[in-house]
Amino acid sequence: MRVLLSTIGSRGEVQPVVALASELSALGQDVRLCVPPDFRDGLDELGFDVVPIGPLLRGTASAHRVPPTPEQIRRAAEDTVTTQFETIGAAAEGCDVLVAAGALQFAARSIAERRGAAYVYASFCPITLPSDLHAPPPMPWRSPGKAENRALWAEDADRWNTFFGARVNEHRAAAGQPPLADLPTHVFSDRPWLAADAALAPWPEPGDSRIVQTGAWIWPDERPLPPGLEEFLDAGEPPVYFGFGSMRAPGELAESMLASARAHGRRAVIARGWADLAAPGASDCFGVGEVNQQALFRRVAAVVHHGGAGTTTAAARAGAPQVVAPQMYDQHYFAARVGTLGIGAATEPGVPAEAALTAALEVALSPEVAARARRFAGEVRADGASVAASHLLATAPLTSA
Repeated sequence: MRVLLSTIGSRGEVQPVVALASELSALGQDVRLCVPPDFRDGLDELGFDVVPIGPLLRGTASAHRVPPTPEQIRRAAEDTVTTQFETIGAAAEGCDVLVAAGALQFAARSIAERRGAAYVYASFCPITLPSDLHAPPPMPWRSPGKAENRALWAEDADRWNTFFGARVNEHRAAAGQPPLADLPTHVFSDRPWLAADAALAPWPEPGDSRIVQTGAWIWPDERPLPPGLEEFLDAGEPPVYFGFGSMRAPGELAESMLASARAHGRRAVIARGWADLAAPGASDCFGVGEVNQQALFRRVAAVVHHGGAGTTTAAARAGAPQVVAPQMYDQHYFAARVGTLGIGAATEPGVPAEAALTAALEVALSPEVAARARRFAGEVRADGASVAASHLLATAPLTSA
């Protein structure tokens, strides 16, 4: 089969897609990736056929970026839809299956219908899929008050249809396809996949036949750690890792990170991330760029991060206690799960202050939490991508677009 895997996001979305692509390639399938241009060079080196989609994303994490106006948001929404129809439409040429993974996947199913291809939608977090048992991810525009989950999902659907639906239907009409009355129902399909670990992020309705929970798609990262980082790790007790991934963060946050680690007698490893945080020039602090988290997290005392699905899963699998400082979307869910499981702590949403980091680290570094995190690591499975690949090959010819 020829399979197109599409995602729009940061490392937390792209790396799982690479994991599935690797498994499918190992099974003899022809795989093409449609991902943001930020990741093209690295994936080309791995030998994948890559079609870049959309603009570079890294600049969106700048703390100095001016928030867009409502009109700019509207235009960006329409442009996103058009870009997806044009780019995914071309990338899907000759493909038998289209897999749309992560948020904001508006065009893939319509394109699959046109080409008579099978279609799969995959989510990386339970609360991004509708259920009466949970609310959708918190968003700044959400109505105030404590509405029922069903009402919140209806509000989400209205926003999808308002911001994206008209442009989607324009492209469908141009191809002779009937209009959609409800865009999210169309995108999610009647049998979406949940690419999340069942112990860390379970679907709230056990036995629900509508959801295929494959487990997290984990790419086995075999890259060595940079020599300077290896030397830093070997030179003392395990440090605390700090990283906010693709999130915005002010430059002074790095000083707060180091101070919170020092408050517990720990050194710090600070990831620059897309916000380009500069690690303070001190002997007890080391700055890193893109790094093998799987290797690094096994050698740290705790992982302080933003709560993305990929980072949370990597830390849990490494047995490292966590501090989650959620910023947006599904990160609030993972912050709550880390606390519920007793494998770490969380700060209030937003950029954390030094005092908040210090207090949360006191919990995460406690012997009880550290021991619980080590035990929980044994429950996190690493075969999700393999399960997903096998399931795709077994069911794709039967999957209705």
